[in-house]
Amino acid sequence: MRQLFPNPAEVDPVDAYGRLSRIGDRPCVRLNMIASVDGAAAVGNRSGALGGPADHAVFATLRSLADVILVGAATMRDEGYGPVHLDEEARERRRQWGLTLVPPIAVLTRRCRLDWSSPFFTEAEQRPVVITSTSAITADRDHASEVADVILAGEDGVDIAHAVGALGERGYDNVLAEGGPGVAAQLAGADLLDELCLTVSPLLVGGDARRILDGDSLELPTRLALRHVLEADGYLFLRYRRQWSRLCAPSP
Repeated sequence: MRQLFPNPAEVDPVDAYGRLSRIGDRPCVRLNMIASVDGAAAVGNRSGALGGPADHAVFATLRSLADVILVGAATMRDEGYGPVHLDEEARERRRQWGLTLVPPIAVLTRRCRLDWSSPFFTEAEQRPVVITSTSAITADRDHASEVADVILAGEDGVDIAHAVGALGERGYDNVLAEGGPGVAAQLAGADLLDELCLTVSPLLVGGDARRILDGDSLELPTRLALRHVLEADGYLFLRYRRQWSRLCAPSP
């Protein structure tokens, strides 16, 4: 993969992205999203339609670097999520880092009504985590606890700050958020978005597709610092970090 910025070179995406350090008493949160050249975050409600082999490779790399993956229930359903699969090289790296061979996936769901018999749950190598609210029906929470670890984070809805904090309490220092745009907006609104990895897909989509953040306007725009620009197969891979944060840095 070619690095265009800061220094032109051939790079290994594992080295280019790296793992991240905990910020104080909470995990570092890295968001991975994709958008078309004209800003669409999905085609036909699926972000996967914007991707290609190069994007899939970076997607897998970022997963391999994470302690836990965070995703919204709607994205899980729309994108047809299944268990995490990593190649043997990635699994060996994780073994050397003292991590589980694949990261678990934590699903945010207010109502706690998912298909508990789907391969996402029944074939997962690492037991999934379901993060839901206390207002979810007890029977649904009981069903969830049969196939996943359940975290209660909020009353009428899922409190994103509570959710991230609970993942940190479980020892997860690197949280990889994969969206969708609603979850991304919640993270940004709660001042929890530390790094953004944005893939620019070489497609024009048009229409009224959502942007990578779909929610209320931020009280103040968040300034980001560009860390690198990679390129492969016409895709651009942009890595931004919150400019103010020096604690969210690659681990040595």
